[in-house]
Amino acid sequence: MRPSLLSFIFFLCLGFFLVGEGCNPSDQSALLKFKNSFPNPDQILLSWDPSISDCCNWGGIECNETTNRVISLEVSNQLNGTIPSAVAGLPYLQTLRLRKNPYLVGEIPPAIGKLVSLVSLELSWNNISGPVPQFLANLKNLWFLNLSFNKLSGTIPASLSFRPQILEIDLSRNQLTGPIPDSFGHFPGNAPSLILSHNKLSGQIPTSLNNMDFSRVVISRNEFSGDALMFFNASKTTEIIDISRNNFAFNFSRAGFMHETLVTLDISHNKIWGTIPSSITDAILLQNLNVSYNRLCGKIPSDWNLKYRSQPFDNSSYVHNPCLCGSPLPPCKP
Repeated sequence: MRPSLLSFIFFLCLGFFLVGEGCNPSDQSALLKFKNSFPNPDQILLSWDPSISDCCNWGGIECNETTNRVISLEVSNQLNGTIPSAVAGLPYLQTLRLRKNPYLVGEIPPAIGKLVSLVSLELSWNNISGPVPQFLANLKNLWFLNLSFNKLSGTIPASLSFRPQILEIDLSRNQLTGPIPDSFGHFPGNAPSLILSHNKLSGQIPTSLNNMDFSRVVISRNEFSGDALMFFNASKTTEIIDISRNNFAFNFSRAGFMHETLVTLDISHNKIWGTIPSSITDAILLQNLNVSYNRLCGKIPSDWNLKYRSQPFDNSSYVHNPCLCGSPLPPCKP
């Protein structure tokens, strides 16, 4: 075989081995712009040096093993400033996690709305302010949205319910106002976990939410009022219901319970009245119960059939109801 042909075959084979190796140049450029947007990069960001290593080996970065495109960016306890628009230069990003950066401020930039491959967006435990942006509706592939522990204000966009695959929406620990959108009763796929606690949300719960089988409902420490019976249906599969510390007022006697899924139930610190239905004792997985500080009456159900508790619930689960009685509270009067 002629030397020229051997050389050709050698470089052809070498090319097959090298294809896809090394960080994509445009991704690397976007990451360096991201780094240089912060005045005093520290620790992880300081390791982002193309003269030392490939960007797929930089701290907080993950690349696709086949294409070597950046698919994950995670930075914690590092960032001082605002989220740079350079993040839009990572078109294949599936996970963006900027967490516990107390000096990360400003609004969520429109650049994030361009990351249409995102599956998980977590911007939690920062000091981000401004609204929950409408452009999050562009993230059609989003499964997890966590914007908790920030200073977000304004109302919840109805468009958040348009995500066909969303599994969790966590907007807790912010300064959001207004009601839960009626559209949250019309998720196109399975209903997600709905975590909206510790805000300033108000109004009545839309009746459309009766259509949804939320895996978790945590809306405590807001200013909701009226009825919340749409969450209490024995045919649903909810694991956690926490509606505590609101202004709910409805007849708890009409509540149904998820016998094979309900783990936590907290309706405390409301104006809920009626009796505790005896069917609650069939919720075999129940581990946490709090109905205290309401207007409940009647005898506390007994004969619990609890799978993972050897003892029934103590008096702290029931106190401060005007005429609730029976063990573990004082006996009912004849």
